[in-house]
Amino acid sequence: MATPLGWSRADMGKGRMEGFSDGVMAIIITIMVLELKVPHGPDLDALRPSLASFLSYILSFIYIGIYWNNHHHLLHAAETVSGGMLWANLNFLFWLSLFPFATGWMGENHFAALPSAAYGFVLLMTAAAYYLLQRCIISASGPRSVLRRAIGKDWKGKLPPLLYTSAIILSFRANWVAQALYVLVALMWLIPDRRIERTIGTTGS
Repeated sequence: MATPLGWSRADMGKGRMEGFSDGVMAIIITIMVLELKVPHGPDLDALRPSLASFLSYILSFIYIGIYWNNHHHLLHAAETVSGGMLWANLNFLFWLSLFPFATGWMGENHFAALPSAAYGFVLLMTAAAYYLLQRCIISASGPRSVLRRAIGKDWKGKLPPLLYTSAIILSFRANWVAQALYVLVALMWLIPDRRIERTIGTTGS
């Protein structure tokens, strides 16, 4: 149903949902950067105690940027907004909001085993929540869902949870391998997923 201004109720719902999500992600990034400690000296040696925290921040910033980008495309493909979608989106934002804690704990302890495993757990649960949001959007949109056609079998989306689980286990045995897996997944998704854009473009043509 269209509003007097020409906007559909679905567009208004998606706009509100996306605006709220964007605000939460911006706050998460702000909290993370505020957790970085300013060096107490003017030389490079003063940066060494903060190096692990800075590297953790960079990794988490990239992850949040990836989710922000793909979340935008995800909502662009949504044809309606349901109550289930709203709750699934809140669940996604909840796990994303734990990034500052997990990032800070891992950085402050120089990538120790338990903090690294906790970081992987947050990544795993965030990925699961994002997948649940995808399913809710597909369910609300029906059998002709644009998103369903766009993601297909979604092999790219199913691989990260396996890598996160492996990294959690490896955190206690070969920590550097666990960190390499976290970086690998980030690199996999660093280039924005174009599947939704291509499908919408094909449908609209």
